[in-house]
Amino acid sequence: MTTSAEGARLAAAYLTPGTSSFADFLGEQAPDLLPGRRAVPQGNAGDLAPHATTIVAATFGGGVVMAGDRRATMGNIIAQRDIEKVFPADEYSCVGIAGTAGLAVEMVRLFQTELEHYEKIEGTTLSMDGKANRLAALIRGNLGLAMQGLAVVPLFAGFDRRAGQGRIFSYDVTGGRYEETAFHAVGSGSLFARGSLKKLYRDDLSSDECVTAVIQALYDAADDDSATGGPDLTRRIFPVVQVITADGGNRMPEDEVAAIADRVIGGRMSRPDGPIAPLS
Repeated sequence: MTTSAEGARLAAAYLTPGTSSFADFLGEQAPDLLPGRRAVPQGNAGDLAPHATTIVAATFGGGVVMAGDRRATMGNIIAQRDIEKVFPADEYSCVGIAGTAGLAVEMVRLFQTELEHYEKIEGTTLSMDGKANRLAALIRGNLGLAMQGLAVVPLFAGFDRRAGQGRIFSYDVTGGRYEETAFHAVGSGSLFARGSLKKLYRDDLSSDECVTAVIQALYDAADDDSATGGPDLTRRIFPVVQVITADGGNRMPEDEVAAIADRVIGGRMSRPDGPIAPLS
């Protein structure tokens, strides 16, 4: 007969050194807790859950900026006006979510734990490419739900300390990983955001100029895509902006984002289509 103390002991699997992947460990010990392992009714379930929309990222000389609008939609309804879609993955990287909001947030939390678990087991952090690959594996595990309309397509960015520069990675629903150059956007308004950045982006942007450019891009996305929310002046809801440099990542304070958004909107009062790109 075991005592209460003995009965409360963790199973041997939790105390035995093993894989550095928390997702693999969870798949062996409690697979039902993985987002992609849960059963859903047959058919397309995409209209039954809120969807996160546009995420934009761009590099500058000292790092990378990622920003996301705050709107979540469910069909033709605005499900939430102040959802947060950009999260730190670890000290030097961040991830923005597009697609089924609930599953995406859960995947981000699993990814954060995955990176922390690896660091504790291995005693070092994953490389930038290693982090991007781990996220690709998590997306691949959600393929079954994606085929039923519950897709999650994040955007990943960070500062690569080995290369000394900011890097951006995009994905498809199968977990395909693609490194992007200079800037990228995902979500329903991504086409318009990328078009905006094509005229605004320069290699010599400063951090503040890069933040302004991505907010301009989100404004353009909201201007043409009903699922993307622009700056909400009445409720004072503004994009979430994450800036990552060699010193680490930080969420830009809301009052600073609001000041930039106010300048962008002020400029649109005289020129609704936004600033003109230089011809030379």
